[in-house]
Amino acid sequence: QVQLVESGGGLVQAGASLRLSCAASGRTASSYAMAWFRQAPGKEREFVAGISRAGAHTTYASSGKGRFTISRDNAKSTVYLQMNSLKPEDTAVYYCAADRDPTVVPRTLSASYDYWGQGTQVTVSS
Repeated sequence: QVQLVESGGGLVQAGASLRLSCAASGRTASSYAMAWFRQAPGKEREFVAGISRAGAHTTYASSGKGRFTISRDNAKSTVYLQMNSLKPEDTAVYYCAADRDPTVVPRTLSASYDYWGQGTQVTVSS
């Protein structure tokens, strides 16, 4: 089992950048593929980006492609989401998730993920 704690959210203006962090504790973080999801008020949770266990493979939703970068430091058991050129429509609670499946390509469905953090709020003002 792994515990996930997100940090780095906040209130920023459109065009700004934020870096979210997800610290994993418990079982070795490198045992899991990791992903970021987000949920805006009144909307379903959606996939943002995913990264394989060793970090060699990444997957992005079209909404963040070219603006967001997911990375991981397994020595620190931490996954990051660098978000640039933020837009008001990026406003949401961002969640970190871990997938026990040994798949190489990160999966995009929330039901595929076994462990979740509590989330961190990102608000982008226009």
